Amino acid sequence: MGVDYYNILKLSRNATEEDVKKSYKRLAMKWHPDKNAVNTKEAEAKFKQISESYDVLSDPDKRQIYDLYGEEGLKSGLYPPPSPKDKDSTYGGAFKFSPRDAEDIFEEFFGVLDGGRVRNSAAAAAGRKAAVVETKLPCTLEELYKGSKRKMQISRIDLDVSGKPITVEEVLSIHIKPGWKKGTRITFPEKGNHEPGSAAGDLIFIVDEKPHPTFKRNCNDLIMNQRISLLDALTGKNLSVTTLDGRDIAVSVSEIVKPGQEIVVENEGMPISKEPGKNGDLRIKFDVKFPSRLSAEQKSDLRRVLGKSM
Repeated sequence: MGVDYYNILKLSRNATEEDVKKSYKRLAMKWHPDKNAVNTKEAEAKFKQISESYDVLSDPDKRQIYDLYGEEGLKSGLYPPPSPKDKDSTYGGAFKFSPRDAEDIFEEFFGVLDGGRVRNSAAAAAGRKAAVVETKLPCTLEELYKGSKRKMQISRIDLDVSGKPITVEEVLSIHIKPGWKKGTRITFPEKGNHEPGSAAGDLIFIVDEKPHPTFKRNCNDLIMNQRISLLDALTGKNLSVTTLDGRDIAVSVSEIVKPGQEIVVENEGMPISKEPGKNGDLRIKFDVKFPSRLSAEQKSDLRRVLGKSM
């Protein structure tokens, strides 16, 4: 038996387009994984179901096929919409179901910002709102590499039943995803201050990167400065590098290293948030430590050894 999209969105089968939107907005905000730190897996499953249901019921063609043939018929690719919306319809003899990304749908409604770029400004145009409250969210590179969950206690101005301003304390759960960059903005709609005569403003946390003792981030790459002796630069060296998730990886330096030269270790940089399973690179830059002085005997030995190869 197929999935009942109407039941998931708590709708009747004659629900209007506006009914579908209202129900999605209410349920998506309730079950978004970032707002359910305790039961994240259950929330993720429900959130995906809600998003898929909205994707189908908000699209006239998908909804038409679903109403006639159910979920299995919709996804089978065997049926086109019975009556195309216009004569230029390109569905031909079948309809291919391509579900949209759940987060993309969510961002369309709630105006989530990412890296300073507005994905959608519809929320801002929906009516007069109180000013946005922005606050920095300092994160270590380890947190941005592995992902983490934070609980942030906030204080905000709200209105009581009589419309009088009061201070409210609240704890928000933030799910930091692997690969997020400095400047990524996490929006909590209507969790800012609430002023008389306007809707509550949004609260936005802006990711900031804490300095790291070993690595520096450059987009999706990690840069590491490694100082080695002149002897090691000439003869080779085996390095052991501890990654941000605690692994020790071996890096063999077998060729002659010149000052400022770098070695690239592929796929050992930061996770790429939009491409799960892919990472940037680790770039090891070498600083060759030259001896402060050489004895006459050492100079003679070097001339003898290196003279023929120069």
